[in-house]
Amino acid sequence: MPRTPNERLIRVTVVPTTPPGGTWTSGDLTVTRFGYGAMQLAGSGVMGPPADRDGALAVLREAVDLGITHIDTSAAYGPFVTNQLIREALHPYSDGVHIVTKVGANRDEQGGWPPARQPDELRRQIEENLETLGLDVLDLVNLRLGDAAGPVAGSIAESFETLADLQRQGVIRHLGVSNATAEQVAEAQQIAPIVCVQNMYNLAHRHDDRLIDRLARENIAYVPFFPLGGFSPLQSSALSTVAARLNTTPMAVALAWLLQRSPNILLIPGTSSVAHLRENLAGAAIVLSAADLAALDGIAE
Repeated sequence: MPRTPNERLIRVTVVPTTPPGGTWTSGDLTVTRFGYGAMQLAGSGVMGPPADRDGALAVLREAVDLGITHIDTSAAYGPFVTNQLIREALHPYSDGVHIVTKVGANRDEQGGWPPARQPDELRRQIEENLETLGLDVLDLVNLRLGDAAGPVAGSIAESFETLADLQRQGVIRHLGVSNATAEQVAEAQQIAPIVCVQNMYNLAHRHDDRLIDRLARENIAYVPFFPLGGFSPLQSSALSTVAARLNTTPMAVALAWLLQRSPNILLIPGTSSVAHLRENLAGAAIVLSAADLAALDGIAE
């Protein structure tokens, strides 16, 4: 219905009683499809402590109180800051809450992310995650590959075999890869079973469509990061048009689309605000119509 110039949209945040999308199970690991990414809890540039420590702790506790059981982190965030916050806020961890971490990069004094994938470097990072999270065993460890620009082709055998050996030793339950090419995913699977792939993917960047469908058939989760990353102005405008028609935000539409894209897609949107966390949960619960989906699918064309 057309609105007069004096009318404005009023959005009311209604948080679902359970996280949207239900749960996903790979082997003996079950998590909510709507998770929480802790990266934004560190300071500017993902370095140092948060400006509001109490607020960061509150977001983590609220996430678990709202039923989220998938918390994504890395010892490289801060470094160590998000892990320490997670431990302070949530330890001892409730049954069913799973902390997922990443290894494969260090932080330098300039805030860069130099690769750290030699066997001794990976073992050290595993020890750092265990210590800072207060755990004896890590539920899931993703091997971060490539660089800041995206995946980089090449063998990952030595690095992934190191993690597979640590899994056999009992300090890691499940393995995954992040920022990986389809070929690297296949190579990892030849070394040890994986339960997830964590790559950049969204409405505007759908290069992993075939990989997502293959992983779904194999009961392997796909965890996209940057749900609004890399949109052109034209693509952003198209997304905003759909969001306005639904009286919601572009982020809500982007998250809802991801949940409806495939049942093996898990979300880990990050925020340092309790209010924003609740908005993300409410937004992801939107059910998109066939017409909405058709309009959104055209964004990547």
